[in-house]
Amino acid sequence: MTSPIRVGIVGYGNLGKGVQQAIAQNPDMELVAIFTRREPQQLAEITGTVTEHISAAEEYIGKIDVMILCGGSATDLPEQTPQLARWFNTVDSFDTHAKIPEFFTAVDKSAQEGGSVSVISTGWDPGMFSMNRLLMQSILPVGEDYTFWGTGVSQGHSDAIRRVPGVKAGVQYTIPVQEVIDSIRGGETPQLSTREKHRRECYVVAEEGADREAITRSIVEMPNYFADYDTTVNFVSAEELAAKHSGMPHGGFVIRSGVTGSGSKQIAEFGLKLDSNPEFTASVLAAYARAAVRLKREGHTGAKTVFDIPLGHLSPRSAEELRRELL
Repeated sequence: MTSPIRVGIVGYGNLGKGVQQAIAQNPDMELVAIFTRREPQQLAEITGTVTEHISAAEEYIGKIDVMILCGGSATDLPEQTPQLARWFNTVDSFDTHAKIPEFFTAVDKSAQEGGSVSVISTGWDPGMFSMNRLLMQSILPVGEDYTFWGTGVSQGHSDAIRRVPGVKAGVQYTIPVQEVIDSIRGGETPQLSTREKHRRECYVVAEEGADREAITRSIVEMPNYFADYDTTVNFVSAEELAAKHSGMPHGGFVIRSGVTGSGSKQIAEFGLKLDSNPEFTASVLAAYARAAVRLKREGHTGAKTVFDIPLGHLSPRSAEELRRELL
């Protein structure tokens, strides 16, 4: 019997908690330690496991097979992933689509220098949706594809809101435009701008005395997150935010509307409906942590994306079992 995959978690917000739960559901994995920028001893009482300050990560070289990074894409991951990739195999959920190429380059350099494997931008978008876009485009080369998110809470966009000066707390909902979805499912192939497919609804708790107009302006004009969408900012009390916006639902779907042969219409769709966005994303990260370790054992190094990893590497089952039971 092979030894369990030894996992470390970096960051213990909603995603980090989800990863701890996901590891418990995977018998071939064990959690070694959680790394935080907070006071480790206080957090240890919450996590119920070994908790270290992130500055102690280097002491765990050789004791951890893969680090799962659970920080935000705005400021945490661009710093943490390249740094930790020098010492460990890593997996992250970097989700700023426009910056993925430069993020990949930075992480690849560190991982190559360290001889590790770093799987970037996993989760469901980027991640599972990316895989389905590639699959559908490859099978239906003549056509159009459409990606819709929501209705649900975006962790990355909510994190970006909370980093705006004057914001005490905040949640962002991504809401698809239903009329557009119905037309595509009906066989139409419209050319759509980003703004025509979704709108963004923000609920913000402002710090006492904060300039609400400045907060609104900072959010709606934020590049890569809100500038390309019709965005509404609603200011609410901390009590209302907790009562009405504490859940983490999300979902969405990828649709490819294509044509084959002499004009046969073919529509392929992949969708998700999630009660807990962070718990599902965490489960994806755990599967790719397994894949990262397998790639390393096969002699691979450097940054990888979901496009580079065989699906079989995600499963704890052997290739023979997968052929027999799933193929």
